[in-house]
Amino acid sequence: MEWYAWIVLLWVVYILVQLGRLAFGDADLSLLWKETFGKKPAVLKGQVVWITGASSGIGEHLAYELAQAGCRLVLSARREEELERVKKQCLLRGSIKEEDVLVLPLDMLRCDTHKPAVEHVVNYFKQIDVLVNNAGRTQRGETIRTDVDVQREILELNVLGPISLTTAVLPRMVEQQRGHLVVVSSLASKMGLPMSATYCASKAAVNRWFESVCVEHTTDHIDVTLILPGPVFSDLFEAAFTEQAGRIHGQPAKPTDKRMATARCAELAAVAIANRVSEAWVAQQPYLAMFYLAQYMPDISRW
Repeated sequence: MEWYAWIVLLWVVYILVQLGRLAFGDADLSLLWKETFGKKPAVLKGQVVWITGASSGIGEHLAYELAQAGCRLVLSARREEELERVKKQCLLRGSIKEEDVLVLPLDMLRCDTHKPAVEHVVNYFKQIDVLVNNAGRTQRGETIRTDVDVQREILELNVLGPISLTTAVLPRMVEQQRGHLVVVSSLASKMGLPMSATYCASKAAVNRWFESVCVEHTTDHIDVTLILPGPVFSDLFEAAFTEQAGRIHGQPAKPTDKRMATARCAELAAVAIANRVSEAWVAQQPYLAMFYLAQYMPDISRW
């Protein structure tokens, strides 16, 4: 067989392997490659990582992953008692000390508290290496029936909250001449979905904002990682906004749903953070394939 035939054969085998990984994988090909051959979360050991929305769901399990990696943690959410529970688990699971985990209650809607919170973290740890903007809520409601107050609150929580906190953290990272901004966004930012119009818009908006920040601060050695999960088993679905202000969806996801385990999502998120990937897609099939179609063949995806 001629040498060029071998090259063609190897190329075909490579394509088939990648298609197989795509068909059966639970993340984009780049992230799966990093998981196998890239840096492990242990490279983050000793770094100060601030996680919002750390009292449950992806934020909680990401805290466990990073505790095992030896990170120093700032855990923020509104429910202090749940944060204390997560802290105890972090100390049990990770090789870190009591003083390595700071519980800092924080309401993302109260933007006036964000700068004082940053000052508190800097006074405690003297640095902020990674900020994980994870806090947020999803939505279940027809657009035509959804109160404008609900839509405003979604945008304030999912967009203005992370913008406010990040704007407060940025000067410190610029002063340090290093930093890593992580956003737990959503694959819903890649296409419009029914019953979630404002949620989809909020995630698309936050993606573009952080991408712009990354470009502005390239010379300051500040990186941005967008983590885009698909459906995940967490209390996010139950706590979703509805069409009326003050009402939540109140129904948990069904055990039979094709959703990713929260722990697996957090595991992949930790890999993305360790490798400073620009964008990571994390989802079970068939959702992953569906969003690939939406990204690269939008007309077909709308059939």
